This record gives sequence, C-alpha cells and structure tokens, in this order.
Amino acid sequence: MDSLFLANLSSPPLLFFFLGAAAAFLRSDLEIPTQIAKFLSLYLLFAIGFKGGVALAESSLDATVWQGLLAAVALSVVIPLLVFFLLSRRLPAADAAAVAATYGSVSAVTFVTCTAYLDTSNIAWSGHLVAAMALMESPAIIVGILLYRLKIAERAKAAEAAKGPEAVLGAGAGNSYDSDGISWRELLRESCLNGSVFLIVGSMIIGAVTGSRGMAQIHGFVGELFIGMLCLFLLDMGIVAARRLQELGSNSRRTDAPLPLVRLMIYAIVLPIGNAVLAGTLALLLNLPEGDALLLTILGASASYIAVPAALRLALPEASPSIYLPMSLAITFPFNLLVGIPLYHQVLRWALST
Repeated sequence: MDSLFLANLSSPPLLFFFLGAAAAFLRSDLEIPTQIAKFLSLYLLFAIGFKGGVALAESSLDATVWQGLLAAVALSVVIPLLVFFLLSRRLPAADAAAVAATYGSVSAVTFVTCTAYLDTSNIAWSGHLVAAMALMESPAIIVGILLYRLKIAERAKAAEAAKGPEAVLGAGAGNSYDSDGISWRELLRESCLNGSVFLIVGSMIIGAVTGSRGMAQIHGFVGELFIGMLCLFLLDMGIVAARRLQELGSNSRRTDAPLPLVRLMIYAIVLPIGNAVLAGTLALLLNLPEGDALLLTILGASASYIAVPAALRLALPEASPSIYLPMSLAITFPFNLLVGIPLYHQVLRWALST
C-alpha cells in the first residue's frame, strides 16, 4: 500500500493541486483567470469523453458493458437514498436533499484524475465507464429533489392532521403536494443537458464514431497534452478548494450553522468511504477487471461540485450552497485525490487476489 500512496503523492497533478491550496492558504496572488479555467475544464471533459468513445468503439458491447452501466445508474439512485436517510434528522430537509444529490452524482475531475492514475500505472480500463459517469449525473439530482418534496409533503400532511379531520378535508380540496413551483421540464433540462454532461457525452459519441482513425488525427492534442492540462486545472482547483474550506470554517462558526465544522468534515470523509465500499462491492460482484472496478468505485465515492450546484440553484434554492458545495469540493475532492484513489485501489487489489 505504501508504494501506491507514494506513487500518488509524487504524481505531478496531485502536487499541483497542493501548490494551488498552498497559494490560497498563504494568500499568494496566484490566480488562474476564469476563462482559462473554463477552457481547461472543457478540454478535460472533451479529451476523456473522446478517448472513452474510441475505447468503446474498439470493444464489444457485451453483457459486461451493460451490467456496468446498469450498476452505475443503480448507484446514482441508491446512494442519494442512503445519504438522505442518514442526514435528514441532522440537517434541514433541503440541505439533506442537496447533500444526497451531491454525493449521489459524480465528480468528472476525480474520474479523469483516476484514469490518469491508471494510465500511469499501466492498468487498462474500459471506455464504457465514461458513459457510466455521464449516466450518473442526472438520476441523483432527480432523486434528491423527489426526496425533498416527499419530506415536505409528509410534514405538511402531519401538520394538517394535527389540526383535525375538518382541516385535512378542507386542505385536500384545494392543495396538491406535488405542485410547489418546481418546473420538472427545466430541472430535467438543467440536469441532463448542462454543459459538462452534454460535452462529455457528445465527445464520447464522436470518439465512438471516428474510432482509431479519429484518435490518430488528434492524438497530439488529447494524448501528450493531457497530463499538463490536468496539472494546470488541478492547480486552479487547489486554490478554489482551499478557499471553500476557509468559507466552510467561517460559516460553521455562525450561531445559526446547522452543523459544526468538525461534524461536516467527518461526514465529507465518511460518506465517500461508505459509498466506495458499496460501489466496490458491486464491482467485485460483477467480476469487473481491476481498472474498471477502481473507476466504478471512484464514481461511487466522488461528489459533484459542478452539475449538481447548477441544477440545485434552479430546483432547490432553499438549500444552502455553503454546506453541500464546500463539503464536496473542499473536503471530499482532495480526500479522494490524496487518500481515496490509492486506498480503494489497494483494497480492490487485495479483494481480487483472494
């Protein structure tokens, strides 16, 4: 295990992440311009989607592929249910639903970093896992919103029931518990057609259509440049994550804070580990090869900080971004990069060898 951790610690992408975090904590004026950071994000999504599509074109769509895709979708439904059940008594319903959606969805950058880790370790992985990542974005958002609506409806019915039968009958004539102003059309559009999902799915389709011929044409752009671009992107993410962590600390010291900082940090570490156990167990039951098993595990363990916040701004404005966003970006994201990937890999290696 030590060799895996040391190899991960000495990888340039992770070291650049720490450099960005150090810059923020030491109040350096180091900054990645917003437009450049956006370009780097678009590049990574395009590159990993295209390479995944090429790999998909070169593989057969057998039962193993479909099992992996179904397993990914199942995780994106089950994980929000478990997280909401755990947090619904500790956080307001809107915040619990937002955290559930965040941890049920995925972090594309964590996935991309894990693929770079596998490539560096010369471990093969399958292109259909890129499709699995794309499929996991939207269901978790929808499940989170549904859980919130059901919780609010349950509380409203209980409150009306406490007023007596006449109040319940009177309210039932004019109220509908599933019409509280959320536009499901807009929610589906935001969760399924947001830029990150659209780009990675589109790039994957183009990669699958063009195959090895297409890869030969742009290999220099998506091949040799990939690690360098990832280093610059993680430099920016280190800056952002450190600032979010400082924000989380400031918010937790407020008298009206739902949970203290220590407890939020515990949740932000325990949740990915628990989800990784669930996803890793599923990968082992499906007899996935080592690389695919690690990618499915990291998909289960990661948390979204791009697609979910964009959708929740529209569908769940009651939720506080100062809780679910710093948890996923400032704690879970660096934890998975530093500890999670080599830890899950070592456990999976041990399980596959027994």
